[in-house]
Parts: sequence; structure tokens; C-alpha cells
Amino acid sequence: MEEVYHALDDAGFCCMTFVECEGTGKYSDHDKEHISAKYPFADAYRVIKVEILIADEHVEPVVNIIRKNGRTGYRGDGLIIISPVDEVYKVRTDETGILAV
Repeated sequence: MEEVYHALDDAGFCCMTFVECEGTGKYSDHDKEHISAKYPFADAYRVIKVEILIADEHVEPVVNIIRKNGRTGYRGDGLIIISPVDEVYKVRTDETGILAV
């Protein structure tokens, strides 16, 4: 994750959110000992989710940066999911849309 963060930051994409969570699925690398003490019944593994809000024209460059710098070759390298954002509201200033970002 550190390499992904620095590569994105170096490319000018400075603002992102990291969320530590736990999940199950085919992405889990069962050869590594990351099994959750909190959810052992679900065979859950600790994962880090990165959220970054970018304009449409930045999607391809950001995806390429993440793929290049996040690939280890092992299961659990992650998924990139692109979702549309209908609107953004900045609570502190009441700005909306791109001005809020």
C-alpha cells in the first residue's frame, strides 16, 4: 500500500482515504497468517480499502498507477472498482460539485 500511496502522491493525486477492514473471498491468501481474531468464524482477513475521488479524465492514469505499484503477484493484490459519483457536497463551505473536491 505504501508504494501505491507514494506513486499516486508523486503523480499529483494527494487526497485519498484508507479504510482498514476485514473480508472474505477468493482474494484471501490462505498461505499467509492474517486470519482475523475478531471474525474467526468467517475466515476473514485484514484488508485495506483505498478510496480516491477523481475526475473522469484521471481514471485511466490512476488505474494504471495502482496496477503498476500494487501488484505483488500474490492473491489479495486487490480489486479496482470504478463507481460514478452523482454529486459532492462540502459541509464546511457549502460548495458543490468539482469545487467541493
